[in-house]
Amino acid sequence: MANLSGRPGIAAQLAAAVAVAVLGAPASAALAAEVERPLWELGLGVAALRLPHYRGSDQSHTWTLPVPYVQYRGEIFKADRDGARALLFDSDRVQLDLSVAASAPTRSSDNRARRGMTDLAPTLEFGPKFNLALAHGTHWKLDLRVPLRAALTLERQPRAMGWIATPNLNLDLELPQSWRLGLQAEAVLSSQRFNAYFYDVAPAQATPQRPAYRSHGGAAGSELTLALSRRFDAAWLGLFVRRDSLRGASFAASPLVRQTDNVAFGIALSWVLANSSQRVTVTE
Repeated sequence: MANLSGRPGIAAQLAAAVAVAVLGAPASAALAAEVERPLWELGLGVAALRLPHYRGSDQSHTWTLPVPYVQYRGEIFKADRDGARALLFDSDRVQLDLSVAASAPTRSSDNRARRGMTDLAPTLEFGPKFNLALAHGTHWKLDLRVPLRAALTLERQPRAMGWIATPNLNLDLELPQSWRLGLQAEAVLSSQRFNAYFYDVAPAQATPQRPAYRSHGGAAGSELTLALSRRFDAAWLGLFVRRDSLRGASFAASPLVRQTDNVAFGIALSWVLANSSQRVTVTE
């Protein structure tokens, strides 16, 4: 398990990243009926994640942390299985909203490839997401989603990191016993500045085993994510597994890329502790 001692505020930052990673993993919204739900629900849970130090690393962290559970079903602002966002435009087939993503930190002293380099701070990404409904049935739907997010580091003096885009196909399935399955296949594109944060090696940091390297922008590999979730009255269970590939990435030649394929997985269990007396109608 990762040691968080000596890193003020890092547990809270990482808890937010875990919540995004687990609760924002693709998971099916129910596809058939309109029901009444509380406007908001708040809770607390615990999550365990196994994540690579960074995409392309040959080492991984295991994190076990408390995570918040938040559901908000407003007309514009929403927080649910699809992440936290502001709905800017909504029609039968097209949506435009704002979404967020995050990544966990890495101590370079814990990573063989980065030893002697600057630590990687946790990061936050935010920006618009275009959603197009492609097809649907009674218990399934297929969407095209195109997020474009700006990125910055979460530290005392945050730094802008450029942008990342992850156009993807998202298939949602409603299974028996109220289980919901999400499958998401995405391409990753990122700016030179974004890639440089993770994969550049400055001449002053070069060694015989780690030559200097300058990243390029453009293709950044692909990801395939499978997520499963279920609501049990006042509890929620979710888990995911993600296969990450850097094959064809513009920075694949960086000495910090130790392997082109990574696997990440996680599980979270949350309990709803409070909810709104106001009810709203939602599609489930």
